[in-house]
Amino acid sequence: MSFGFAPPQQVPPPASADPAARLGRMLEPAEWASAGIPLLRNPREVVAGLHDLHRPVTSTAIVAVLDTHERVTASASFTELTAAPDGWEFRNVLLAHLRRVIPHDLRLRTPVRTAVLLYCRAGEPRWTETDGAWMWGLRDACTLHGLRCGAYITLTPDRWQVLGEGRGGRRPKTSSVAKPVTASRRTGAGHMETRRTTAARTDSPRTATAVPVTQHRAAPRRTGGGAPEAHRHTAAR
Repeated sequence: MSFGFAPPQQVPPPASADPAARLGRMLEPAEWASAGIPLLRNPREVVAGLHDLHRPVTSTAIVAVLDTHERVTASASFTELTAAPDGWEFRNVLLAHLRRVIPHDLRLRTPVRTAVLLYCRAGEPRWTETDGAWMWGLRDACTLHGLRCGAYITLTPDRWQVLGEGRGGRRPKTSSVAKPVTASRRTGAGHMETRRTTAARTDSPRTATAVPVTQHRAAPRRTGGGAPEAHRHTAAR
């Protein structure tokens, strides 16, 4: 009788490499519109605020968490280049960035915060397969992080557009100015993926400002023994 370890089995390729499975992990505009995605009260303000905060360029994605008043609680921007968009991969990337910038709300019965995604890309504003994969990834990442799935917004050279709605505008739009990246790696599919991450919170520390205080000297008054007693009033910080 002999003892030993069995050789490791051949690891099958990931399901994301299957084109049919990849196409199943994307949402079309009709599916997105019927998913009950909450409408932004002021999408122009949200888009302008995220654009000013992160200054995105082409292929930059910005995921932001909004409170009940549509104020940005936390956000992160990163660059994602892919030859074959897959909602499963996008879900994992979004979830990783959400976990870095804000705690999950899985203990709540009903989500109170909403995640929105702004993606800058080339081309026309109409829906593409890449948009469908981002939509799928955003919806799934929100479920796994205890958030409501919010709007998906594209930023192209011509305009910004809330997909699934008719709202959009010409300012801001995608900038073509290049920005440095911090790391690059190859994925299993063989294409290069370059990533730059920027996390931002709106609750920046306040800066204390010194306020000049004028000291007043009171006139001396006499005590019971006849000696003068002076009182100085100072301001306490």
